[in-house]
Amino acid sequence: MLQALKNILGIGPKVDLGELIAKGAIIVDVRTPGEYAGGHIRGSINIPVDQIGQQTKKLKSKDQVIITCCASGMRSGSAKHILKAKGYTHVHNGGSWYNLKAYEK
Repeated sequence: MLQALKNILGIGPKVDLGELIAKGAIIVDVRTPGEYAGGHIRGSINIPVDQIGQQTKKLKSKDQVIITCCASGMRSGSAKHILKAKGYTHVHNGGSWYNLKAYEK
């Protein structure tokens, strides 16, 4: 029961997002195109959360490392769960895109 609650909330072992990005993780920004145009991580892919289930063709492999981000971490958490349900195995919620800017290439 406790593990199920942790899974829903996205609580689990901490990952080093900077290391994942340095090793080539794909950053998927799930905000709207307008939000994305206002600022984003260089090299990220914009797939709005309400379209992510239909636009998985933009992602190469279900085994690649993917980090989702948005404005606060809520939509990126939803996107993570959608991708996991579609069979993507290495998906991490990066939270706010602005916090990920520290790791920008």
